[in-house]
Amino acid sequence: MGINTQYNLKEFLDEKANKYNCHEWIETDPIQVPRQFTQKKNIEIAAFITSVISWGSRPVIIRNAMKLMSIMDNSPYDFIINYTPRDYRLLKTFVHRTFNGDDCIHFIRSLKNIYKNHGGLQNVFESSYKKNGNIKDMLVHFHSLFFETTGERTRKHIANVKKGASAKRLNMFLRWMVRNDRNGVDFGIWNGIPPSALMLPLDVHTGKVARMIGLLKRKQNDWQAVEEVTEILRKFDPSDPVKYDFALFGLGAFENFTNEQE
Repeated sequence: MGINTQYNLKEFLDEKANKYNCHEWIETDPIQVPRQFTQKKNIEIAAFITSVISWGSRPVIIRNAMKLMSIMDNSPYDFIINYTPRDYRLLKTFVHRTFNGDDCIHFIRSLKNIYKNHGGLQNVFESSYKKNGNIKDMLVHFHSLFFETTGERTRKHIANVKKGASAKRLNMFLRWMVRNDRNGVDFGIWNGIPPSALMLPLDVHTGKVARMIGLLKRKQNDWQAVEEVTEILRKFDPSDPVKYDFALFGLGAFENFTNEQE
């Protein structure tokens, strides 16, 4: 494979990132759900909700996220701002694994609070980043603010990095919103957080591949592991370390890389 030196490893990962960071990626990825919208608030709300339910089978994630957009009349911002008791009954029917109708209702309430009282998702994240200067503290702040209005049961669906969670889905959402490399995958519609500050969306696939090729020693997929692997990826590309999410995920999910190496 020729990836036994740091230089060769960077070359290998650059090649794989270029291979998968392309328009064809969208065809099998949940990012296609927010891609159906053009208005910024609709994009970021659809992206946030889709990222939150992004665990399990990707076709099922996409199907269920599309179903939820349909329940919201394919106008997520208007739905959130103007929801009624009738809308609650519609939301009650939604289920994705352990994320159910009650969770949907709590999410809509919280998002309404964010848009009506805190300037929206972009302002919440970017103002916190400006104040704190790092992604971890920004995510801690977001977790606290998100649960100003919602129930205890729903807390398990928003990662708490203060307790060591890897925050894979939140980091993926941030990648979607922040990165803009003109390849047409990530949106790049937020400019208050630099791509250089983003953290790898660490999951089973990226974790296994990262350990296999020597990017990650920590065994748990937790926040400490996210910091460890992202710090190494920054050495390969200081301005855009999470572009390697495409490489690591693609190797694990599409090339069966870890099984081939065992």
